[in-house]
Amino acid sequence: MRFLTQTAGSTLTAQQPLNNVVRTTIQGLAAVLGGTQSLHTNAYDEALGLPTDDSALLALRTQQVIAYESGVADTVDPLAGSYFVEYLTNRLEAVAQSLLAGIEEMGGAVVSIEEGWMQAQIEESAYREARRQADGSSIVVGVNRFASGDGAAIPVLEVDPALEEGQLRRLADWRASRAESAVDKALATVEEQAGTDANLLPAIKVALREGATVGEVSDRLRNVFGVYRPA
Repeated sequence: MRFLTQTAGSTLTAQQPLNNVVRTTIQGLAAVLGGTQSLHTNAYDEALGLPTDDSALLALRTQQVIAYESGVADTVDPLAGSYFVEYLTNRLEAVAQSLLAGIEEMGGAVVSIEEGWMQAQIEESAYREARRQADGSSIVVGVNRFASGDGAAIPVLEVDPALEEGQLRRLADWRASRAESAVDKALATVEEQAGTDANLLPAIKVALREGATVGEVSDRLRNVFGVYRPA
């Protein structure tokens, strides 16, 4: 099975953000040991804002150190035969099968989403972890353990307002150059088909080909599907 792995953004901390380099290194190593074919390592400053060029480069170098200096990529399955890994795998499989059985009893994945069950599971998991961090049973270095003042100031990416102004001008020029009647017709078709069981991709492709923007297509879909609001 081919799969992409991304390190856990939810573990990044704004406090002592350089600690995030260590976190993503361990997570990236775990992904490689697990056999991932594609890996994305988060930048250490992503709890503060968009990555800077330097932090993005360091995230790339983290992958390269794992790939070329650690030796873990030299073996197809370096953890093969590990009792503990097999034990954890069996536990994970058992829990997953139990969840799948519950979803099946509920009437399937679509029903579980419509009834808010899946989102509730995610929110409940996040709440439990927040409580564990609050009472100290889940240690987060630099946050609820080993905190040491504000730490060194980390440079945060500042987006030049001129970039936004330039994009707005390009968008206006784009809209001025297209045939509005054709765009409106294509968008109307997207909205109409969104209310049916039809495959939406052909209608969306036509709308984009006529010059509609992703935002305009999304607006038409929102008219039909609405916008999710957590309970």
